[in-house]
Amino acid sequence: MNKLALYFRLIRLDKPIGTVLLLWPTLCALWLARGGMPDWHLVLIFTLGTFLMRSAGCAVNDYADRDIDKHVKRTAERPVTSGRISGREALAVAAVLALLAFALILPLNGLTRQLSLAAVVIAATYPYFKRFFALPQAYLGIAFGFGIPMAYAAVQDRVPPVAWLLLLGNIFWTLAYDTEYAMVDRDDDLKIGIRTSAITFGRHDVRIVMACYLISGLIWLACGWQQGLRGWFLAGLALAGACVLYHYTLIRGRERMPCLAAFRHNNWLGAAVFAGIALDYGLR
Repeated sequence: MNKLALYFRLIRLDKPIGTVLLLWPTLCALWLARGGMPDWHLVLIFTLGTFLMRSAGCAVNDYADRDIDKHVKRTAERPVTSGRISGREALAVAAVLALLAFALILPLNGLTRQLSLAAVVIAATYPYFKRFFALPQAYLGIAFGFGIPMAYAAVQDRVPPVAWLLLLGNIFWTLAYDTEYAMVDRDDDLKIGIRTSAITFGRHDVRIVMACYLISGLIWLACGWQQGLRGWFLAGLALAGACVLYHYTLIRGRERMPCLAAFRHNNWLGAAVFAGIALDYGLR
């Protein structure tokens, strides 16, 4: 495999699910902050920035986990842990991508730029939380949802309470779908002593995942209702609820591949929520 292909694998170009799970809440926040379709340049900046920061986060994650991934079936052949890309190369790639993402937001206001620095710190420190924090997926929810306050800052030059409430909803959503993901690696993680929500929740994992979905949905409902969203928004949430029920059928047996399928299917859940918001504003 040539070097370019290895770099593509390092930043997960072959697995875009992480990017879209970052993108949906960010787009939702842009529409809610604007009260409809935001300026096209903001959509472009945040879409490209989401891709760049997720890619940088993957490179940092693989560097941090280079001695751990070799013990996990799913990650043993990643470029860094397999030795085909050095740790220094991975950090260099992450630095370049983060600088490009920061360059994108330079035209925006000072508050957005300040929040972007916090986002970088959160993304860079996440991989180390699984060493000591029982619920690293909750911290990931902050990292994956930090585009929400940034979107409000870019549109309104402030971060109102509803933005932080939406971020809380995203934390619960991330806790749900990344627990499904952690259920795939639970046996390996137990052997090597890594902390994950799937291990912490134990035999209550499925019920807690469903509870997290419910809480996140109720938070989204409250925020959208407060913004005056009604018919199409409620239809989007109903479709998202149908996705959750489907996820339950996949994860209740706690088998690896169905749990992984449930995790990936969250793309459609996020798309349903965003479509409901965009249609509700666009068809008025």
